[in-house]
Formats: sequence, structure tokens, C-alpha cells
Amino acid sequence: MFFLLQAYNIHVNGVLHCRVRYSQLLGLHEQIKKEYGNNVVPAFPPKKIFTLTPAEVEQRREQLEKYMQAEHHCLSVLQDTQQIPTEEVQLEIYLSNGQKVKVNILTSDQTEDVLEAVASKLDLPDELVGYFSLFLVQERGDGGCTYVRKLQEFELPYVSITSLHSSDYRIVLRKSYWDTAYDSDVMDDRVGLNLLYSQVKRGWILVNKEQHRQLKSLQEKGSKKEFIRLAQTLKYYGYIKFDPCITDFPEKGCHVIVGAGNNELNFHVKLPNDQMKEGSFKVTRMRCWRVTSSVPVANGTANPSSSSKCDVKLELAFEYLMSKDRLQWVTITSQQAIMMSICLQSMVDELMVKKSGGSIKKMQKKRLNGSFQRSDSQQTVKSPPLLDSPDPSREQVVKISTKLSSVSLRGLSSSNSASDISGNDFHGNYAFEGIGDDDL
Repeated sequence: MFFLLQAYNIHVNGVLHCRVRYSQLLGLHEQIKKEYGNNVVPAFPPKKIFTLTPAEVEQRREQLEKYMQAEHHCLSVLQDTQQIPTEEVQLEIYLSNGQKVKVNILTSDQTEDVLEAVASKLDLPDELVGYFSLFLVQERGDGGCTYVRKLQEFELPYVSITSLHSSDYRIVLRKSYWDTAYDSDVMDDRVGLNLLYSQVKRGWILVNKEQHRQLKSLQEKGSKKEFIRLAQTLKYYGYIKFDPCITDFPEKGCHVIVGAGNNELNFHVKLPNDQMKEGSFKVTRMRCWRVTSSVPVANGTANPSSSSKCDVKLELAFEYLMSKDRLQWVTITSQQAIMMSICLQSMVDELMVKKSGGSIKKMQKKRLNGSFQRSDSQQTVKSPPLLDSPDPSREQVVKISTKLSSVSLRGLSSSNSASDISGNDFHGNYAFEGIGDDDL
């Protein structure tokens, strides 16, 4: 009798770290319990007596992924706090307009504690704290910034920022939701209005001369609400703009600027003949996506241990419904591939909550509990996007948020190629299965 041993890929920040079996993870769990005690490490997924069905295999994978994420947070806190003594410190948090807010915290304070301290310092009401998050941002020499990730709930912001040993990195407070309908809740409060206004002023939007004149006039008058409402009607309002990267759509090797917002990835592509084209990929038409990584190969052998972080190539690939019966994979090669993936997942999460009649606070609670459920329905999704010449007159309303899961566990596929798109190694899109364009 032969038994098929199930193995799992463990990815840390999108990079393949190792391949392990359930028994190996269980052994590691027992060692950690001996080292740190039963009260520190999370509960381990239970053993099964009989052979697992395909559904049970997937359930175990999800349970192991949640376990690894929880264990990662717990051990990070333990290791960091062992190296850095718990003491009172002053931490600088930046607003979108560049203003600094200095808060007195403990080195052991987690993200939620720091966020509450910032909100208290700014007099932001408790009911609006959940509309904002802390993000790790890297300032660039051209005056722009690169969003690295959203700080996680169990992370220690002081440890995270000081361990980078670089003044290029900042912790920034900004809104953490997609749906612009929530802007109204934020604008009803004076502090919330100022925070949103400062973010919108520095945002990435496309305007013509008349729109620029109107925005400038409203800014001079101090009409912040009117300024935001006008900006909401403009193209790219609230989008996250990623650093220039490479895509294989519409052909391989095209340079592209990707933006995330309005439940889509927007492509501004430079073709090999230097012609510029623009198009959008709606999240509701993405069947699934995945992030892969690869390292340089020397003498036919990849050596991840000798490769620096910059040598690792990250790719985001998503399967897109181009027409009624045609799915096509589109690949983006970018060091921000993980951030793009998190943006997609955030959009899906918020769409599913909106579909069920939930709110932003309920959505955040569901995220923490991991309780988003797959819909069994399958609905038709309408026409695909086409790359067109940029059209500045088109109006869009944006929905935006970010989050980051630093550890993921994925089923081991039969291929080790980063370019191989297998059925085990991707994020399924529940919104694709349950929401069509007619529902939006």
C-alpha cells in the first residue's frame, strides 16, 4: 500500500522559504512549546486518523496557514522584546502632508496601541480610529514614496522602524478603506476631515486646467469638504500608484505603471514602439492570482542564501476573464508584487462585506477572525477591459485599502518554476464567484 505525503510551501514575505510536511510542523510546534511555554504559542491544527479527503486537505492547509501567521507574530514579539528592553520612548508618526506627530509609547507597544496613541494625540474620535491604519513607507529621492506594507496588528512599530536603520523609512497614518462612501463618515469630524484632506492633496489624481483652477480656488478658500468632493470625481482619486515595473500584457517586456483603486488594477503601458496605452483589470473578473519569486541561477543551480533581497524577482500573476469563455494569465514583475496582491485581497474582502450588507467595522472583525466564506454561486462577468489611449475625461470613484500577511502557506505543486501557474498555489477570488458587474 502506498501513501501520498502532502507537503507545503512556506513563503515568507512572498519568498519561498522551505517545504515541509505536517509532521515536521508538529515537531517544530512541540519544540517551541518547550522553549516558550504552552501559553505563548497558538493551538496547532489537530491530527486526523483517516486519510484526508481533498476538502480536508485544503482545510488543513488553511488552518496551518493561520497557525504559521499567528506563530510568526508571537515569536517576533518574543524575539524582539528579548533584544530590546521595554522602556518609554518617543515615536514619530507622519501624516500625509509630511507633518510629524510625536507620541510617547513603550517599545513593546503593538500597532493597535500606537494607533490609539496617535488618535488620542490628534483628538480623533474613537469611532473613527478603525478608518485609519499605520503604513510603513519608504521615501524616494524624487519626493515620492513607496508603500512597503501595512503594519500588522501584533507588530511592534518601534522595533520595526528602528531595525531598518535607515532614515528613508517612515510610519505614516492614512485611511485604510476602499469605498469612498466612508469618506462622508470621516468628513463629519474636524480631525478626520483634516487627515483626509491632507491625504487627498498629496494623492495621485489627473486633472485638466479647469479642474486644477477649481481645486486651487477651493484650497485658497479653505473649503476642504468641497475640495474632497470635487477630487472624488477625478481620475485616480485615492489610487495607490506603484513604482514602474514590467508586464507581459499586451506583449512581453512592456514597461507599465500600475495603480490600484476603484476595485481594479489600472495599467499605463508603454509598448515596444513607444506608444502609450491604458487599460483596467476589474477585480471582479479575476478568477484567482498568486505571487511567485525566483532567484538568479548560476551554473544551473539557484542559491537563495547567497542572493540579496534585491536579487529576488517577485511576480504577481492573475487569471483574467477576457471574454465570456476565455481566461488569460497576466503577469506583473515588480518588487511590490506582494503589496499589489494585498490590495486585491482588500478589495475582495470589502466587496464581499458590502454584498452581505456589512460595515467597515464588521469587515475588520471578520478579517481578524478569518471568517470570509466562499460563495457557491457562479455568475457571468461582463466585457473585458481593452487597452486604449489615455482618456483624461473619464470620471472614476475610488475604493482603496491595504494590508499585508507576512507569512503564507501554500499547497506544493508538481512544478518548481516561478512561471508555472498551478492550481494549488494561488489566491481564489470569492468576488469572482459571487459578484458580477450587475451587482456593483
